Amino acid sequence: MRCVNWRNAPTFVRILDPELPADGGAQLNMTANEPSAKNQLFTHFARVAKALASPVRLELLEALAQGEHSVDELARAVGVPMANASHHLQVLRDGGLVHSRRDGVQMIYSLSDEAEITGVIAGIRHIAEAQLAEVDRIVREAFSSRDTLTPMDPREVMKRARRGEVTVIDVRPRDEFHAGHVKGAINVPLEELGQHLADLPRDREIVAYCRGPYCVMSYDAVEELRRQGFSARRLDAGYPEWKAARLPVTRASR
Repeated sequence: MRCVNWRNAPTFVRILDPELPADGGAQLNMTANEPSAKNQLFTHFARVAKALASPVRLELLEALAQGEHSVDELARAVGVPMANASHHLQVLRDGGLVHSRRDGVQMIYSLSDEAEITGVIAGIRHIAEAQLAEVDRIVREAFSSRDTLTPMDPREVMKRARRGEVTVIDVRPRDEFHAGHVKGAINVPLEELGQHLADLPRDREIVAYCRGPYCVMSYDAVEELRRQGFSARRLDAGYPEWKAARLPVTRASR
């Protein structure tokens, strides 16, 4: 059997298809080297994933899930210099995760899609909790060990609040509460909790929530309330998760 010299492939191919142009081999080669539409799409999907691949940017997204904020407010919320926060926000904007608008001399940022981004972050968290031993250890040592009582399910809290059986408190800062909060919740910022103990009922359970499942403010609030003799538990979610579940929310005037 005679072997074909594939270095002369264009001529060989033209023998099979005489209508193929003389440079058909080069054209075939160019087509083979061009990324497919699927590959191009996956490149852009990876761009979004890359924007998420930073603990600081994940914290910024959590802060923005509470409501829109200026760069200065976001820098304070996550504890980084303004220049760093600005850089990370630009990466998030390039990845399509946040929008920005100008308000005077300030740039104001917001999530591009609250429900979708909250869901994506929740999915990342669930995978990490289920598959990474380090995450399980940190959760047990830093969170579960602080509160052995099972946190309350959001829908159960909503039902009990409507029956007047629980009082829901939002321990986030006032600006976040004004941007949006659980309907019927009372804003008692953590740093002001001691000043408002006399205003809280002792004849019903108090349920505290803050920014998300691993927001330590609700843990701190529940610990202090129990020390003061209150019956208190945490909500098994933060404001973004409550809102994403389409449970009742509202805004307050500043």
